Amino acid sequence: MTALRNISRLILLPFFFSFLAFAGNAQSPKRIKTIIIDPGHGGGQTGAYANYEGSLRTYEKNITLAIGLKVVDELQKLLPNTKVLPTRTSDITQYPKDKATFANDNHGDLFVSIHADAVPLKTASRIIGYKRERVAHTTYKGKGKKKKAKTTYKVETVPVREYYKLPSTRKGTSTLIFAPWRADIKTKAMENSDMLFETEQNDSGVAINNYDNAEWKAAALLYTQNYFKKSYKLGSMVQKEITDMGRESLGVWQRQEGIWVLQATQMPAILIETGFITNPEDERYLNSEQGQQELAQAIAKAIVKYKDQVENPQAKTDTTTSNK
Repeated sequence: MTALRNISRLILLPFFFSFLAFAGNAQSPKRIKTIIIDPGHGGGQTGAYANYEGSLRTYEKNITLAIGLKVVDELQKLLPNTKVLPTRTSDITQYPKDKATFANDNHGDLFVSIHADAVPLKTASRIIGYKRERVAHTTYKGKGKKKKAKTTYKVETVPVREYYKLPSTRKGTSTLIFAPWRADIKTKAMENSDMLFETEQNDSGVAINNYDNAEWKAAALLYTQNYFKKSYKLGSMVQKEITDMGRESLGVWQRQEGIWVLQATQMPAILIETGFITNPEDERYLNSEQGQQELAQAIAKAIVKYKDQVENPQAKTDTTTSNK
């Protein structure tokens, strides 16, 4: 059981209500000033590879860079007053921890990682010819301990087989977020980072950064859960744009482990699996200029809408009221 779960209710509950009261009094919405766009993998970290028969032999790192940079371009046009930073702009080796550190060091308010999906492929074979070969044939005589093997050899015509990978039928776009019930893991990553833990209180000049303090742990847990809500909101908006453009949407998924960039980033974070490079239709779409541009525009559009809703939470309510 983690340290967070061992905190007594006598400590947690009073702070919980005081935290909510403070948050309730802070009416000014947090502005999104810096957006981090992460073209997944890079350099020696190639990511998935398309090796089915007839594939374009695509490396995931190349797809993510092409789409990621297009997302950056779109956002810079749509949000000229917002800082949009890519984690990489070329084919450099970049590990997940490097990406998370970059996002945290640049005080990102939003983290969007671009990826391409893949599934394990089945192997098939076909006969491409025949050859003459010495083949062993074994027969047995007797029973039990008296059983003896007799091997004879004959030259026979045998088939020559070629083995290859079958493409997958799985295709579509999905978005991943870190599971909210594993908030303790994200909190631990924040505790181990070099940055101060930033909460809504910081906007009013109050910093909570005592990692051994029960109140810090409680605030961190509450705030990371808030990250998940915002991450899910953004992920849902991305998938809505994917659906609207006529592409198959596989929805928003939660991952409990294995995605460091979602776990260690101190901000709402999503990871977009743009398509399956192990599927012929998706692979060709992801390699096309049109496909990359359409996906980039959809992602950028969702981010802009999300930013507007976060910074103008009353806009929808006011519009609804005015129409009555």
